[in-house]
Amino acid sequence: MSSDESAQILVVDDEERMRNLLKKVLAKQGFFVQTACNGIDALRKVEENPFDLIIADIRMPEMNGMGVLDAVKETRPEIYMIIMTAFGSIDSAVEAMKKGAYDYITKPFKMSEISIIAKRALEEKRLREEVASLRKEVRSKYRFDNLIGKSKVMQDTFDLIRRVSNSKSTVLIYGKSGTGKELVAKAVHYNSPRKNKSFVTVNCGAIPETLLESELFGHVRGAFTGAIATRKGLFEEANGGTIFLDEIGNISAAMQIKLLRVLQEREIRRVGGTETIKIDIRLISASNLNLEEAVRKNEFREDLFYRLNVITINLPVLKDRPDDIPLLANYFMDKYSTGEKEGIKTISKAAINILLKHDWPGNVRELENVIERAVALGTHEEILPEDIPEAIRNTGKRSAEKENLPEDITIKELEKNYISKILKRTMGHKINAAKILGIDRRTLYRKLEKYNMKY
Repeated sequence: MSSDESAQILVVDDEERMRNLLKKVLAKQGFFVQTACNGIDALRKVEENPFDLIIADIRMPEMNGMGVLDAVKETRPEIYMIIMTAFGSIDSAVEAMKKGAYDYITKPFKMSEISIIAKRALEEKRLREEVASLRKEVRSKYRFDNLIGKSKVMQDTFDLIRRVSNSKSTVLIYGKSGTGKELVAKAVHYNSPRKNKSFVTVNCGAIPETLLESELFGHVRGAFTGAIATRKGLFEEANGGTIFLDEIGNISAAMQIKLLRVLQEREIRRVGGTETIKIDIRLISASNLNLEEAVRKNEFREDLFYRLNVITINLPVLKDRPDDIPLLANYFMDKYSTGEKEGIKTISKAAINILLKHDWPGNVRELENVIERAVALGTHEEILPEDIPEAIRNTGKRSAEKENLPEDITIKELEKNYISKILKRTMGHKINAAKILGIDRRTLYRKLEKYNMKY
């Protein structure tokens, strides 16, 4: 349905005068209108035409309006219905509403009234179709096969995301900035039974502590200066769906206590309010800090950590998944070379080699920015080394300089230094570190004990 004015309406009434009058009035509003003299005639026309709205009298011979409603809801549930009823049949009209009718109007009525109700019904239908279309587009965007990565560590991660999505469990995502934590959270939500409900993102590190409680839980009118009206919080906005708390390691001790209560009781209380409000949400949180280490330092509550850490997803830094760099680079090239830059079709081998030598401290986000810049400024059919920023082109030279190790360093020292480097990169997560090192977890523990390394 492109607009309300181009909508198709079917008027069903056994009174010819009423049928013709409604057709005339609605046609003047720009609608395409057909009529039917009874329910059976109406259903025949429904089979042949893509109606958006049916306006039907509840009392008709052979098949009444309720029968039409039942049949339409079974075969064409996307069609909206308005029931016309006499004053004495309001109970039947209410019953029709329970069965799915959009609204009812009692006879006699003004023609302006039916026009208003019809427009309102068609506007709601248009909005619902728009929302459904957007949800379909979003679900398509966050399908599992749109997650990019052929490296073993990413394939293992994707497999875990698939299994997590169908559960109700709380999820904690670890990853450095730019590794795609929000993308993973959205993939979990949009492939879960909650996919048709809200997905709400909160960056805990970007909201001042004084505002975070109000943002999460809402507030009542007069709760503080400037609270001129009662407002829902983001937990209520996410009710039935998923709330994603990014950078959760940054919240204060006081907020940790309040969040723990939400997870335990599954209810919230607005700032300044006394009423408790039950909520049904799935919580996904993310952190670029090692929360286990924060617990050991008494910087994060242990009881909250265990509530959050039911299922953990660890996202590796881009440097540790070099096999994915060409794949991601080509994906971003295709993404940004639409429209005016359709001439760029490939990335040269020399350019790929430069990308492979870079450390990528900004991870996937940094790579995306580099490729977007190269596409925007490139003048050839392929991305060349000169299209890549000089700082990244010089990475290889800096890496070579770093490799000038002391002549007297031992193999044991080399191994100890490398293990330490990988553990720092994985924020102390030993399972992930063991995968990168190519050893099993028990071997890693033995080496940590051997070198007296505490992580």
